[in-house]
Amino acid sequence: MLEIKDLHAQVDGKEILRGVNLTIRDGEVHVLMGPNGSGKSTLSHVLVGNPRYEVTQGSITFNGKDLLALSPEDRSHEGIFMSFQAPIEIPGVSMTNFMRAALNAKRKYFGQEPIPAGEFLKLLKEKRALVGLDAHFMSRGVNEGFSGGERKRNEIFQMAVLDPCFSILDETDSGLDVDALRMVAEGFNRLRNERTSAMVITHYQRMLDYLQPDYVHVLVKGRIVREGTKQLGYEIEEKGFDWIINEAEA
Repeated sequence: MLEIKDLHAQVDGKEILRGVNLTIRDGEVHVLMGPNGSGKSTLSHVLVGNPRYEVTQGSITFNGKDLLALSPEDRSHEGIFMSFQAPIEIPGVSMTNFMRAALNAKRKYFGQEPIPAGEFLKLLKEKRALVGLDAHFMSRGVNEGFSGGERKRNEIFQMAVLDPCFSILDETDSGLDVDALRMVAEGFNRLRNERTSAMVITHYQRMLDYLQPDYVHVLVKGRIVREGTKQLGYEIEEKGFDWIINEAEA
């Protein structure tokens, strides 16, 4: 599904990624860990096409297409979704109208007609149930007045409606209490199938417990320096990153 080769990227003239290589196949969940400032969020922003981040070397192939040649909008339509660390508010735009516009934009990209109103409302009801989002949120502005847990559940709800094949969860667990984290993780797990894949950025063992990832990668100073199973994540929880950093620099 996703193949990253020798990826170098910079922001504001400073190189952050220094040769990332990563392959994610259909149905796989990969966890990305690393010290603060190691390039985890930079990689996610490069994948979705944030114009602030400049790729200076390397390639990214997504389902056989040159991802770097696609606009951010087209990357989304092709099936890439990102759940942000701090989802923003959009006052005055109801969740219902926001999701209808997003879904119809994707349908237009594939030459489909706008979704009928009845079918759309049925879809919203079905997907809300996955993440425990109450109906009254649909008439409120996007994330307006939402708690941290509600914003994160709203992100998973949007993912459910748009049905991406590749999802990026950038520290979705940040700031969540145990119950909210469990609900978000369970909602995500219900969306997993043999054709969907994900890259999850986290610092916490609890996410490993909930998501049961296929692989864990450690990013240090813009490079993936160690790879393994979820057991690697548990070792990091116990011992920190210093032992990996020391090995990488040896």
